[in-house]
Amino acid sequence: MPRNLVYIIMDSCRFDSYRRAKTPNMDRLSRGELRYSYASWTAPSHHSIFMGQVAHKAPKRVLASEVYKKDFALWVERTGIPDLSFKSFVPELSLAKVLGKHGYRTVGKVSMPVLNPMTAFGRFFDEYKLMKDHNDFKGMVSEIEMDADQPSYHFLNLGETHYPYMLKNEQLPKISGVHGVVKGMDEAIARSGDMAEEPEPEFFSKQEMKDLHDQQVRCVEYVDDVLGGLMDKAPKGTHFIITADHGECFGEGEYFGHGPVMHRKVFEVPFLEGVKR
Repeated sequence: MPRNLVYIIMDSCRFDSYRRAKTPNMDRLSRGELRYSYASWTAPSHHSIFMGQVAHKAPKRVLASEVYKKDFALWVERTGIPDLSFKSFVPELSLAKVLGKHGYRTVGKVSMPVLNPMTAFGRFFDEYKLMKDHNDFKGMVSEIEMDADQPSYHFLNLGETHYPYMLKNEQLPKISGVHGVVKGMDEAIARSGDMAEEPEPEFFSKQEMKDLHDQQVRCVEYVDDVLGGLMDKAPKGTHFIITADHGECFGEGEYFGHGPVMHRKVFEVPFLEGVKR
């Protein structure tokens, strides 16, 4: 029998931030493992996630096609729908589309503007919403409804673990073009005429990097606390997947953040799944 599915993406949460955090509610589902994202920033990573791919283990001495086949076949166990395979996802390559065909109500709630409803990411969802607040996991939980007579799929992209990590603006070191996503970028261009002429912003100190990493750990703990309310709300048998779309650098290799960064920490993510008993 099809079961409810909740798929949570802690945006930008790298593996060791999860591992350092106290996560009693996640631990009720399972202990997360180290996996790797398919991309270093939100949009391309979510494209693979929406296709039905999950963070991979980087197995050696195996053909990539075999990894894909095994990963897609795991949706049978996750959903309770028999005979799902890669062929089930063709041609749309959409998990929401596949589940919709099997009677699911499909709901997406996202925090990142690059995933907004005007993009293609919302295709095949019955409901797809960009939250007004960058950090509104609580709001998502309050809106979620699960019907005992119809299975539902809830995809949740959380901004709490993404820069600026829930901190108030006055407490944050600021980076041009990143702070507040891209807020103020147009104004900066108009003001300078040529952004290349603007002085480079001062890079974070080692202590600031540590403080930012510590704050992401605290954000994971906050997410875990809110998760408890969602787990209480979910019917028994609901399958949870909790992971990240990519990681983050906090000074390693003299990098900060993610995206145009080629560093292992940007690809290391936690992955855990389990069923509410």
